[in-house]
Amino acid sequence: MLFIVATPIGNLGDLSVRAIETLRSVDTVLAEDTRVTRKLLNHIEANPKLERFDEHTAYAKIPAIVERVMGGEQVALVSDAGTPGISDPGQALIDAVLATGEGGVFSLPATVPITVIPGPSAVIAALTASGLPTDSFYFGGFLPRKKKALRETLEALASLDTTLVFYESPKRVVTSLEAAAEILGQRRGAIVRELTKIHEEVVRGMLPQLAEQLKARDSIKGEIVLLIAPAQKVRTARVHVDKYAHQN
Repeated sequence: MLFIVATPIGNLGDLSVRAIETLRSVDTVLAEDTRVTRKLLNHIEANPKLERFDEHTAYAKIPAIVERVMGGEQVALVSDAGTPGISDPGQALIDAVLATGEGGVFSLPATVPITVIPGPSAVIAALTASGLPTDSFYFGGFLPRKKKALRETLEALASLDTTLVFYESPKRVVTSLEAAAEILGQRRGAIVRELTKIHEEVVRGMLPQLAEQLKARDSIKGEIVLLIAPAQKVRTARVHVDKYAHQN
């Protein structure tokens, strides 16, 4: 069995009982940064074999890991924070596992069983806290670093009638906000920073004002989620309340 285990994005209290039981029972835990995951395992008094599985090692290790799981090894996949497979190398392993079985790329006799242990997700938590429409959203991972690619990405998404959600680096968030303000115009946005941690912060406003506000800061630190309101869909929280109150 391959277990996909969501881990806390900051507050260790968010680790589910089921996740704790799984991490205590498996033979091996695959982790992006073994130092980060070792702290988590020590916290819950779990002692499985801990193995590095990151963007530098993933593809070389995948065939052997699939074989091991097929041979009966219980393996858990975790990311440094949040749900594996969301903008991290875990997706490659999940894809490979799903490609097993007759006719699959590994030509193994059966498909490897996968179980997901759901839990924290920065995307969902940030979307919930943003105050922007949640009924439909587009998650784009990390925005491109190069300015030309950044502009092209934002231009391609400009007409989407859905909330846009991205991960962003503290070093690049102002640049991304300025580009979004220039290309997307006067839309509402939100910066959600350090979710579930001591210095958690949600800053809401129009894109140009958000860019100016963050640019004026001496420094910006922590994990950041950038959210942008949909095109041609300006709705207030009151509309949502009335809608669901009527339905219920």
